[in-house]
Amino acid sequence: QVQLEESGGGLVQAGGSLRLSCTASGRTFERYTLGWFRQGPGKEREFVAAISWSGYSKIYANSVKGRSYFSRDNDKNTVYLHMDNLRPEDTAAYYCAADLYDLTTDRASSYNYWGPGTQVTVSS
Repeated sequence: QVQLEESGGGLVQAGGSLRLSCTASGRTFERYTLGWFRQGPGKEREFVAAISWSGYSKIYANSVKGRSYFSRDNDKNTVYLHMDNLRPEDTAAYYCAADLYDLTTDRASSYNYWGPGTQVTVSS
């Protein structure tokens, strides 16, 4: 089992920045990709970004590419997703997920464990 906990969400004005954190516990000796997904009000869940265990492989959705970047601290079992120039359309619940096969994929079905989510609200 892997337990995931997100933090760092909140209310921010358009153009502002946030740093979302995802901390893993449990089977932390495993090498896994950590991904971020989001679900806005009345919308389907969508992929945001993912980073491999090594940190060498990173993928971003087109909607956040150029405005987001990862950092990963494996000693703390924590991944950070920095998001800049936030827009009202970024408003959503953000979920961290772990892929135990370390595939670094944008497919939600590949992720085995999910956190409870953290809310991000961007005001215009």
